[in-house]
Amino acid sequence: MRLLSGLLKKFVRKGTLRVTHANGQQVVYGGQEPGPDVSLRFHDATAERAIFFNPELAAAEAYMDEKLSFEDGSDIHQFLTLFSVNRAPLSQHRVQGLLRRTWKAMRRRQQANDVANAKKQARSHYDLSTELYRLFLDEGMNYSCALYTDEHESLEQAQVNKLIHIVAKLKLKPGMRVLEIGGGWGSLAIMLARAGAQVTSLNVSPEQVKIARERVTAAELDDKVEFVIEDYREHQGTYDRIVSVGMMEHVGVFNFDDYFNVVRDRLTDDGFAMIHSIGRMTQPGTTGPFFRKYIFPGGYVPALSETFASLERCGLWVCDTEILRLHYAYTLRDWRVRFQENREQAKALYDERFCRMWEFYLSAAELGFVDGSNMVFQLLLSKERDTVPLIRDYITTDGKKLKKKLS
Repeated sequence: MRLLSGLLKKFVRKGTLRVTHANGQQVVYGGQEPGPDVSLRFHDATAERAIFFNPELAAAEAYMDEKLSFEDGSDIHQFLTLFSVNRAPLSQHRVQGLLRRTWKAMRRRQQANDVANAKKQARSHYDLSTELYRLFLDEGMNYSCALYTDEHESLEQAQVNKLIHIVAKLKLKPGMRVLEIGGGWGSLAIMLARAGAQVTSLNVSPEQVKIARERVTAAELDDKVEFVIEDYREHQGTYDRIVSVGMMEHVGVFNFDDYFNVVRDRLTDDGFAMIHSIGRMTQPGTTGPFFRKYIFPGGYVPALSETFASLERCGLWVCDTEILRLHYAYTLRDWRVRFQENREQAKALYDERFCRMWEFYLSAAELGFVDGSNMVFQLLLSKERDTVPLIRDYITTDGKKLKKKLS
């Protein structure tokens, strides 16, 4: 208890944390500045010691294993909000600083994403029951950042906004060949096909491809869309356009050059690509231990400096950059609320421990966009400097036309 208590006294500045320790002692931490008011109880002294040495992972596992619980109306989201608004004092702690330096030194081992390992890691997340994802995603099953015109817009509309925005950026002409790297459950491929493209969609998740094919058939677009179960490094051919949404986060920092070289080599000389990825506005870092162990093994959110350095080495023009700052926070908020509303159904699919893990994931991810350094970037990339239109006004103009055509 003494180690954790010392950490909490330094850590909790904003808000108040009321803790009933495993030995029955009640201690109040913080209260100097306004913030969340959280009450929790430890049921196991070993969990307290573990949290001192590895707060994110050990707190998640203590919650998942019911070694800590919340009282007086508090919940995991409030607790993680308290953690989030106090992240600066925590990172300044000597032990925590050493831990982060150790993680960063081990990045190469953590992100050994060769083709076989990348497939295995992706399937550990995306081959979960499709029924689980239906509980919290929009009707189109879009599992990436939506585009909100305001924070109260519906998730369904915000995801349609995102798809139209991406298709508009690609400036498609009828019959153009489009390669999608990381196809999800098929919503973007369907939108691209409806806009006139011939789509080849790569995905390493057989479960997702099965559902995506069913959706394309239902949309009567089988002649326009082909799904291929391949890693991006295995695919051959050239395309007028390439689009990749939510895929770069799975590439791994030591494979950025491979990824962008594939994008370059698969493009025609007059083609261009649209890359959509979570990014960080800070210097290069590492993936947190909870996300690395339970959610996205091998995953890494790239810094812009790493991304642009790789693009320089690969000889690609960055023709346009757009930063979406709070859009993913709103997306994750909507997913989190929907998951809570359907929690009992998720528990029937898996179990209580899984539901607690998923709650921790959605809350922690959301707060990374609210108080942390995360954002989303969209890049337009080409081999030639004059491939993309000179000014970006076309995106808005074409987007309005697409919205009218596809509505």
